[in-house]
Amino acid sequence: MDLAVYSAIARTPTPALDVAMSRLSHAANYSRISMAAAALLALTGGATGRRAAVHGLGSVAVTSAVVNAAVKPLARRRRPDRSAGEVPVARHVRMPTSGSFPSGHSAAAFAFATGVGQVSPAAAAPLRALAALVAYSRVHTGVHYPGDVLAGALIGTTLGQLTTHLRLR
Repeated sequence: MDLAVYSAIARTPTPALDVAMSRLSHAANYSRISMAAAALLALTGGATGRRAAVHGLGSVAVTSAVVNAAVKPLARRRRPDRSAGEVPVARHVRMPTSGSFPSGHSAAAFAFATGVGQVSPAAAAPLRALAALVAYSRVHTGVHYPGDVLAGALIGTTLGQLTTHLRLR
């Protein structure tokens, strides 16, 4: 099922999305989007915004450590093979060297949205929508299977809730 959905997305012509998804995927490297959103929250959201930014970035830090130091090395899933030509070259971003499962980009984006949302519920919906777009961009660009990004979203959401719950105590 994972490969079938991946192939269907890869084969569907979407020239209007290709550049946008490639740019979004690249912008999400190293959680740059989350850091920019945290800065915006901290600068414009008063005390609540600053607290939300800290919780969001804390959630990203914990999630990234767990995913990259523990889960990816254990799972060792190979990345999709773009050499078969299914994914148009216009969509390509640099192929990461780490394992495919789970998606670290998706995990970090959902962790940030969840951490922020625990403190500032009004910010949760747009950040979750952005996280979903980041997750989709990773499949669209051919660097992850759908199951990778779904697992990343689940891990990021769970660790975002756990991290924030522990910080709020």
